[in-house]
Amino acid sequence: MNIDEKQINGTLIWYYYVCKREVWLMAHNIVADQDNEFLDLGRFIHEKSYDRDRKEISIGNIKLDVLKKNEEQLIVGEVKKSSKYAVSARMQLLFYLSKMQQMGVTAKGQLLFPEEKKREEVILDDTAIKELENAEKAIYEIMDSNVPPKQIKIPFCKNCAYLEFCWS
Repeated sequence: MNIDEKQINGTLIWYYYVCKREVWLMAHNIVADQDNEFLDLGRFIHEKSYDRDRKEISIGNIKLDVLKKNEEQLIVGEVKKSSKYAVSARMQLLFYLSKMQQMGVTAKGQLLFPEEKKREEVILDDTAIKELENAEKAIYEIMDSNVPPKQIKIPFCKNCAYLEFCWS
């Protein structure tokens, strides 16, 4: 695969911090089990949460869950089922904020965990930008590989829609 043909998106950033094998599978269009109950639950929470805010805004290769404006600033919200993978969610949101900044739009981020009734503010800074640059470089290397990274048993595996693909 020519890495120039593929663009990194927020989902690949999220999975990079959870499972690098899943990055490869998704980048190579190997579709996960769409009947996975955890995928269904995530979709339901996403659709039913934060009804008052604008949702599912696509800008280029990014898809924002929630977009709102308060008195001072634009706020991009990322809705997640759980804060269990908060680092991945934070990096995904930082990726969105970075892409928006590159387009000349300044915004703050907010991670939203409706089931836990939690919110976390996320602000793009130089440290985050450097981390994203390193992650994107590593993701392109994974995407360009002819074989997926070796599977590694992690807690995420038990609920993963690729479970059978990796562990059958």
